Amino acid sequence: MRKEGRAISAEDTRVPWPRWDSPTEDWMLPGDCPVTSERTLLLELAARILFPAVLVFSLYLLLVGHYGPGGGFSGGLVAGLAFVLRHIAGGSSEGAEIGARIRVRPPVVVGVGLCVAVVTALVPAAFGAPVLSSTKVSVHVPLLGEFEIVSSLALDVGVYLLIVGVVLDLLRSLGSGIERDALDAESEAAS
Repeated sequence: MRKEGRAISAEDTRVPWPRWDSPTEDWMLPGDCPVTSERTLLLELAARILFPAVLVFSLYLLLVGHYGPGGGFSGGLVAGLAFVLRHIAGGSSEGAEIGARIRVRPPVVVGVGLCVAVVTALVPAAFGAPVLSSTKVSVHVPLLGEFEIVSSLALDVGVYLLIVGVVLDLLRSLGSGIERDALDAESEAAS
């Protein structure tokens, strides 16, 4: 290759050591993040691999919570940790990006989770049972067989959504200040 009439040497194409693993391709970026100076390719790759796996594990904790340790709270915390990892890897504070395609509004998630939990807690009282009472329902699925579903699973889903929403709201609140400070530092360095 030639640059302005001279050949480009290997020294001209070297990447400075602090930027050797910075993302350079658009497919590596998780979303519309204004701060790109401190992002690394290794963390981006780890977040892309771990994010879906941690979310699936959180759903596992949610669903087996009635038969062992777990439930809505622990599953929600694990899902929140997946979003924290995504945010640390370079997500925006304007809302969590799920696959950089769907924007999630944390107050809406908190509200939906709270509504589901309260309605699930009060529905038994409408039928004369004590508040928060639970029942098992047996469902036959043609190819899979018999499943027992506990009605308090809906309460756990509400708690799960509530905890995920609170973690996302914390990320949005804390992350906006961090992004603002980083943008200020970049503008001061540029001038």
